[in-house]
Amino acid sequence: MRKWFARGGFALLVVLLVAFVALATWEPFWAERDDIRPSNGTYTAEIVRDEFGVPHIYGERDADVAYGVAVAHSEDDFSTLQDVIAMSRGRYGAIAGQDGAAFDYAYHLLDARGTAEQRFPELPQDTRALFQAYAAGLNDYAAAHPGEVKLGNLFPVDGVDVAAGFALRQPFFFGLGNVIGPLVEGEPLRREQGPAIPMDDPASDAPPIMDGTRSEPLAYARPLALPSREEAAMSGSNAFAVTPEKSGGPTTLISNSHQPWRGGVAWYELVVESGEGWHFAGANFPGSPYPFLGHNADLGWTNTVNTPDMVDIYQLVLDDSGTRYRLDGAWRDLEKRTVTLPVRVGPIILPIRRDIWRSVHGPVVKNDKGAFAIRYGGMGNLGQLDAYYRLNKASSLDEWEGILARMDIPSTNFIYADKAGNIANIYNAAIPSRPATVDGERIDWRGILPGDRSDLITRGPVSYEQLPRYVNPSSGWLVEANNNPFLDAGPGSNLSPEDFPPELGIEIKNTNRGTRGAKLMAEADVLDRAALERIKYDTGYENTGYIAQMLRDVAAIRTDDEQLLAAQRLLAGWDLQADNIGRADSLALLMIRPFMGSSYNNESWPDAEEELQRSVDHLLTHFGRLDPPMGELLRLRQGTVDLPLDGGSDTLRASTLWDVDDDGRLSVRHGDSFIQWVEWMPGERVTSRSIQPFGSATTRPNSPHYADQATLFIQHRLKPVHFWREDVLANAVRRYTVSSDRTR
Repeated sequence: MRKWFARGGFALLVVLLVAFVALATWEPFWAERDDIRPSNGTYTAEIVRDEFGVPHIYGERDADVAYGVAVAHSEDDFSTLQDVIAMSRGRYGAIAGQDGAAFDYAYHLLDARGTAEQRFPELPQDTRALFQAYAAGLNDYAAAHPGEVKLGNLFPVDGVDVAAGFALRQPFFFGLGNVIGPLVEGEPLRREQGPAIPMDDPASDAPPIMDGTRSEPLAYARPLALPSREEAAMSGSNAFAVTPEKSGGPTTLISNSHQPWRGGVAWYELVVESGEGWHFAGANFPGSPYPFLGHNADLGWTNTVNTPDMVDIYQLVLDDSGTRYRLDGAWRDLEKRTVTLPVRVGPIILPIRRDIWRSVHGPVVKNDKGAFAIRYGGMGNLGQLDAYYRLNKASSLDEWEGILARMDIPSTNFIYADKAGNIANIYNAAIPSRPATVDGERIDWRGILPGDRSDLITRGPVSYEQLPRYVNPSSGWLVEANNNPFLDAGPGSNLSPEDFPPELGIEIKNTNRGTRGAKLMAEADVLDRAALERIKYDTGYENTGYIAQMLRDVAAIRTDDEQLLAAQRLLAGWDLQADNIGRADSLALLMIRPFMGSSYNNESWPDAEEELQRSVDHLLTHFGRLDPPMGELLRLRQGTVDLPLDGGSDTLRASTLWDVDDDGRLSVRHGDSFIQWVEWMPGERVTSRSIQPFGSATTRPNSPHYADQATLFIQHRLKPVHFWREDVLANAVRRYTVSSDRTR
């Protein structure tokens, strides 16, 4: 008997060992495919790096430059590029575990791969060539550096793989995650214009309670987290444009996008130039062959996130089997696919099976409340891949607007300036075209729509002419900070909300940054460089909205606790600045975020006494006082760099999101990121300056450019952008050629 147990125990051990090896090794073999079509073209690019390591990439053809973009970016941050490629292939869970599997679920739910396979061949040949060349650059770098590759069979990739990444990520910029997440969890939907809508109350007509943008969405981490908008998309940006008449000199464009400082939507600065006329300085995200914002010789633009109502939700009527839905009185089969999500847990990768459903409306999520179909602006359209490329090469306002008017870029405001002195702000959004009434019935598009009526399924976007749009306002300036589009140009120049139908779903919110930016711009007689610097780096709050309510709530606290009373008095004397000067700045910094998040996310209002107690406990535990200098609390940290920061959540100088380190310091990870200041003096060539919080190689600790811009960043200083070839060569630190030609 004892021998039998010994043999049984050994057999069990063998089985467990085999199972462990299988779970540790299956995923790369499962992911192997034979449909890859890598480019067989030959590409050659020159890369010139300046004193801050910023790559300036040259090639005879645009495709050569795109190849060089991939190689240069891989040299600086191949780790993040691999994450993006894994997302683009539905394999991120094999790298990042449960959080990565959330992206993979969204990848399958939105059919990102199917969209790319269907739409990529329809793109112009030169655009496809750009993406193929970029993929070739990634493949060549991976082949030359096998020790850096995280996941077996992740490479080679082709242009369709890169395109699938665009199809996956773009909808999250306008908040699709804030719809998918609650649907997956069976929670009430937090819609932009009003309070949470219970799923069993599609006719909810409660009044709006929001006055700000959703800056910190919940992370849906159970059981398969969806990408939180906090990390997956912009949670705030500022942009400024000023005419020569108002500046007293140049046409000025200030790009001040707020992005995560690390990861798949962190900015990467570059300058590109080809023999085919492509010449642009700006920044892209990992996985893109071209910049998304910046300037060429003639014009430039930047972006801020807007949040119109881009999503329609339909509750389906299912039969008893749960596999058919009713539409116009007839039953239709739900499309069903079963997918495998690889989820890393320590050294093993678990294969998790999930059913993916789809109706004629779009993706379908089933929960305990029923089945809900999702339809969103830009669904199934990959024209943005071509549109951004054409914008890079546009040379006039008319040409630039003509590209936007195609409605291929699903969302984001575009703030524009050019050498001719024009400025513009386009509330760009491929908003679904929704009639106010259908067969005489008024439709509540903000609620959950009946899914059994085909006449409520939206078809295509509204026209470009229907969108809010400023071109050369009489004020001479434009400012945009994720606010509603009706205060961007100042009194006498602002658009009126009454001119735009409610079916567009344009946000009614104002942010502190938008309100304060418009106020400061309007108060300035001249918006020269000095005035714009004061405004761009302003750290003030307006005593309105959630700030005013928070302060009223704190003042109303009744307590005998001496520490809370002291904190209450401290906040009563706060000067509404996050400038690292006032004694109350640290306390206010800790207090503001939950109240801002409640207002912006449309969540329950925080209890002021509980939040004050939390903030007091934090400061006393880690600093032994209620009034430490804010710069001791708020830090820029990267490797051995540890520097004080100013600005707060929702100030024009933005330190928006942070991690709480073990020592109680707040390590900022999101806020002012890539800043670019562009000027066209009349009759002169364009000049620009820029800065990043860290450097050009944020995942390479041994690189001199790991954090070499940090000191300039905290000092509100900018470095020169070497746009012109002679300036690049005069400041070159390294110059080399990369090529796909193995014979070179």
